[in-house]
Amino acid sequence: MRKPLLERRDRKLDLAAHAAWLYYIAGNTQEEIAAKLNVSRQAAQRLVALAVTEKLIKFRLDHPLSECIALAESLRDKFGLSLCEVVPTDAVSGDKLNGIGVCAATHLEAYLIAKTPTILALSSGRTLRVMVEQIPSMNQPQHKIVSIIGNMSHCGRAGRHEVVMHLSDRVGSQAYPVPTPVVATSIEERELLQTQRAFIAVKTLAEQAKATFVGINHIAWNAPLHQNGFINDDEVAELMKLGAVGEIAGWAYDHYGVLLQEGTNNRVASVPLEQPACRLIIGVAGGVKKTEAILAALRGQLITGLITDEAAVQAILTKI
Repeated sequence: MRKPLLERRDRKLDLAAHAAWLYYIAGNTQEEIAAKLNVSRQAAQRLVALAVTEKLIKFRLDHPLSECIALAESLRDKFGLSLCEVVPTDAVSGDKLNGIGVCAATHLEAYLIAKTPTILALSSGRTLRVMVEQIPSMNQPQHKIVSIIGNMSHCGRAGRHEVVMHLSDRVGSQAYPVPTPVVATSIEERELLQTQRAFIAVKTLAEQAKATFVGINHIAWNAPLHQNGFINDDEVAELMKLGAVGEIAGWAYDHYGVLLQEGTNNRVASVPLEQPACRLIIGVAGGVKKTEAILAALRGQLITGLITDEAAVQAILTKI
């Protein structure tokens, strides 16, 4: 983009930020903003909308939501969680990803703004991608952002919801992707990949992470692992036959949260999961569709923290 164009964009963002401040902080009407910025009312409206779209402003809710807090405490007590956050479910829009992502971002940002060098680990997925997109730009080269999952199929097709490189770009931290596919073509290939120096280095860092944020997905036709091409039709059918209900970083587990000893788990080339987890492993997922997968992860102690929504927790509490 040429310099004049960049300057015009910067000026527009400056105006958008000014308009947003006048609207959300100072309490001005759109007519008042238009007069103060010497623009039309329609232009003032567009500037405020631009500020929201470009994430120039953040919304913080100061009043606690008592129902969500009660649900979170119930789940925390039941499973001995180190962290549990429950966000409201928007029954009209059905957009659970944004609320969960915003909540998760507040916890992730707390680690990222620290001056002390910190190792943070993440898996991948749509909800984690939303979380990362809420993180403001910063320059924190002292941190290490580590993946615990490969981001390609065995034939080289890239996953659509990689987060480690994306987060590293936003915050200027060092990035350590897993240099393997999610699932190898054979046990021998998986063993070979996991003896490589690069994999061992990433695995060692992941084991030292102060916090690990993981997506939780169900096992079904067109569920993320299948939809992204990491496993094929025969493999998803096999996992379902073996009783798999969920997966974290490609590792499938059953109704009780026990990692499978068969199926694709024999060929998963991601960083191994601890069971029971002894570190802060935060599951970030929600929605009724993922209820069984989230509950099983809690039962199997695959996670020690959870950020989810009302719909998922209410469904979980009816099953325990």
